[in-house]
Amino acid sequence: MDWHQLTTYVPDVIQIFILYLVIYAILKGARGSRFGQVLMGSFVLFALLIAFTLVFHFDVLSVIVRWLLLYLALSSVVIFQDEIRRILATMGSFLFQDRARTRALLRDRITPEDFTTIIFKLARRRVGALVAFERGISLRGFETTGVALDALISSELFFSIFTEPMPLHDGGVVIRHGRVAAAHCLFPVSSKGDLSTSGMRHRAAVGVTEQTDALVIVVSEETGRVSVAHNGRLIRYPDAEEDSRMAVLRWIRKAMPQQKSAAESMADWMKRRRDKAARLFRRHHGVPDAANPAAEGAGTDGDAEKGKEKA
Repeated sequence: MDWHQLTTYVPDVIQIFILYLVIYAILKGARGSRFGQVLMGSFVLFALLIAFTLVFHFDVLSVIVRWLLLYLALSSVVIFQDEIRRILATMGSFLFQDRARTRALLRDRITPEDFTTIIFKLARRRVGALVAFERGISLRGFETTGVALDALISSELFFSIFTEPMPLHDGGVVIRHGRVAAAHCLFPVSSKGDLSTSGMRHRAAVGVTEQTDALVIVVSEETGRVSVAHNGRLIRYPDAEEDSRMAVLRWIRKAMPQQKSAAESMADWMKRRRDKAARLFRRHHGVPDAANPAAEGAGTDGDAEKGKEKA
């Protein structure tokens, strides 16, 4: 096979690669959502039907299945318009997000561990809270319904916001880049049937995640329990034990992935490796640790006692 014949396959390879990227982006964006479940179920069903008609040469059924597949593709645009809009918004936000501004705003951010501590302080005191973390899709449309703050996160600020009868306690808080962007925000309420016994905070938390990729933390003022809403699902944690705390911390780390800048993380890693290498070198060559005066003194006294014994 000569070079000219190989070049004829290049367009096919490029087309396969582009098709792979498109399918991967759709599946990744729809993962965990109602649209993703229906998409996978429909794909498996129609794949089985097409294989069945091809194996047994059912020409009439094959034509019917293909027409049904076409109508399903057209109707899915109308049925799942919210999910499709969320996927497209995620792709757009990834392409046009301002990374330089994000790094600048992350300098004064709070760590996920500190934020988890604040959430469980609210839970212990039965202070209801609704906190939405902005991720890929912007939440600025919901901020316009509230009061803009752009404030640093602290336990004092959260208690002053969510404690009744403070004027901002009713509504949700939007977190962007580790800061409180706005408070007293109105979120859309979910109409799911399994949330009929839930309060307005929990239904609003699920409603936001049905339209965006935000992650929402809810604290119940009746029970003091913490819940997490993501991709239109609500996960309730039964108590404030260590297991629940660690589970909520993992969610918050997912919502705040840039808790450390790349430069800081690399610097910390290099410093840790350098200190470890220095300790190993001193231990191998019998050099006392200068950072441990007690160990150095103990070594000096031991040498003095050995000298006395020799004398």
